[in-house]
Amino acid sequence: MANHLELIQELQQLDKVPSLERLRAAQKRRTQQLKRWAVYEKEMQNKKRKADKKGRNANNLHQAESKRHVSFAASVALLEASARNDPDEVRYLLKNNVSPDLCNEDGLTALHQCCIDNYEEMVKILLDRGASVNAQDNELWTPLHAAATCGHAGLVRILISHGADLLAVNSDGNMPYDLCEDDPTLDIIETAMANRGITQEMINETRASTERRMLGDIQELLTRGEEVNQQDSQGATLLHITAASGYVQAAELLLEGGARMDLRDSDGWQPLHAAACWGQMHVAELLVSHGASLNAKTFLDETPIDLCEDEEFRAILLDLKHKHDIIMKSQLKHKTSLCRRTSSAGSRGKVVRRASLSDRHNLCRKEYETEAIVWRGGREEQDEKEKESDQENNQVVNVNPVIAVELPETPKLPTILKDGSSKPNGLISTMTSTPPQAPSNGNTASLDSSTQGEACLRERAQTLSELKKQRSAAKLLNHPLFNGHLGNGSTDSFTDAKNNSEDPRMPLVSSNGNAVYYTPASGDPPLLKLKQPIEEEQPKAQTCCCVS
Repeated sequence: MANHLELIQELQQLDKVPSLERLRAAQKRRTQQLKRWAVYEKEMQNKKRKADKKGRNANNLHQAESKRHVSFAASVALLEASARNDPDEVRYLLKNNVSPDLCNEDGLTALHQCCIDNYEEMVKILLDRGASVNAQDNELWTPLHAAATCGHAGLVRILISHGADLLAVNSDGNMPYDLCEDDPTLDIIETAMANRGITQEMINETRASTERRMLGDIQELLTRGEEVNQQDSQGATLLHITAASGYVQAAELLLEGGARMDLRDSDGWQPLHAAACWGQMHVAELLVSHGASLNAKTFLDETPIDLCEDEEFRAILLDLKHKHDIIMKSQLKHKTSLCRRTSSAGSRGKVVRRASLSDRHNLCRKEYETEAIVWRGGREEQDEKEKESDQENNQVVNVNPVIAVELPETPKLPTILKDGSSKPNGLISTMTSTPPQAPSNGNTASLDSSTQGEACLRERAQTLSELKKQRSAAKLLNHPLFNGHLGNGSTDSFTDAKNNSEDPRMPLVSSNGNAVYYTPASGDPPLLKLKQPIEEEQPKAQTCCCVS
């Protein structure tokens, strides 16, 4: 449809055209108006029909809703009526074939609820209608557990009279008398147990019966070679069940059979989480000792310590965690030391320090200086040792017994041997090995002293140091040295020398030309006078460094 501006422009154009043309334009415009009107009428009729249909549907819906009513499941109705303590409603439901053992999602029956709320009349109605007195919920609690825990003595009598199991064990391993804290109620239970002849052995066997059955089933699985890590619809494994139930022997058997401790159920719980949540301390310690992590988290970021509600058990878990961390750190250190490369031990690692040319020159110079100090120190030590040796020789000479010997006065020996012959270098006459007896002058004291000197020399002339001492003693005697040489070693030469001598001391020439004196009273072979060859001083070499 044209707008107002378009119509004005069209009128201005029609004023300039002939009348025939204006008539045709008017007819054309009218035809367009009629078509648009027809479309509009059709749309309006369609909308009206749709509105009529909606009205009829609304009426039908209102009528249908007026005929409906609320209905509940039989289990819900029975539990609700029991919780309201409505005996008439309960009787009506039971008459209409509703089972008295219907339970909710937690396994709780109407009899459980009535025992909790202490509805004696309702309990009698349910028991008369055939309700199970030993019905168990999801945690294996019976109505007697509930009544004993709440301390309802009247309900306990009614349940016992209807044959309640006094040794029923729940998932925590507790019997009704374990949970009873009311003394009158506990007396009723213990009296009933005594009347039935229940002993402690029967109680212990009953407690362990469930675990024994589970042990048998696990052993059968292992014998057949089946997988022990199978998970149920909720993701729980056999190790989850044993951990939650506190079955230590079953858990040990599963771990020996290859059960995994890191498997999670649908909530992200590992077996250690289950043991911590239900307070199974021994199983928790077993799992931790086999490597279970106390830092493992569920899908809600909860650790086993977070799930533990018992403060004492929480403290034990914290202590286990602390010990486990210490062990892991020590193992990590031990592992690191074992894996360390031997080539890197005691080295500077991968860090390389680059030195300049001047640094390397200084380093070499320092090494030379250190070497010079070592050599100089060694030479000084050698000089000190020689000085100490000379000092020792001087001290020994002052106390040498040979000096104390008083020799008899005899004529001096000639300065040169009679034949003037000489022996080869270092050769001494064999006749000198047996010195002649000294002439006696009747002096007893001199003989005794000579005998003592002889014994002393025999003991001392054995080592090089003793030879040095005797050499020093010979120097102090200050006897003139002979420039002659020994004879040819014959008896005649020795005899001639002896006959011409005025002094019993026999001067012998050693291999280096120096004279050695001995006395007839000594009784020992002549002592060689040893001298160290004189070393010529070598010019000092100029060193490359100076030690400051």
